[in-house]
Amino acid sequence: MARIIIILSLFLILPICVYADNVGQDLSTLISSQNVKFEDCTKVFNVDNVTLFYQTIAAINANRFTIDEIQSKSGYVLFTAVNKKFLATITNVNTNQAMLRITPADNNYYFQPGIISNIHKYIDLNKSKKVTNINFN
Repeated sequence: MARIIIILSLFLILPICVYADNVGQDLSTLISSQNVKFEDCTKVFNVDNVTLFYQTIAAINANRFTIDEIQSKSGYVLFTAVNKKFLATITNVNTNQAMLRITPADNNYYFQPGIISNIHKYIDLNKSKKVTNINFN
């Protein structure tokens, strides 16, 4: 009987805990256009710049944004999201850290902040995965 009470209490309390984690992120805030601060467009990750470059490309692709141009030598990706062009620039901070800066190409910071936060979240979730070569033989 005690086990049944514990299991039932978990089913009643667990949804409340899950809901409490997502309270700070309102969906309408992420998808409605608003002025975005420049500081929110920049983030330092604890990976090297090559890994961050490939993770950025993967994040743009996973969010179904259109990649317009990739320049691997200088470390930037030009992509289109919601009919607006963005420039993702990867720079090396030190051997173990790299910085990703995603800025609008037209320098107009009135856009949906979910574009940037979704890319940052994807990289945070997948930054521990190793980059591997694929042979098409």
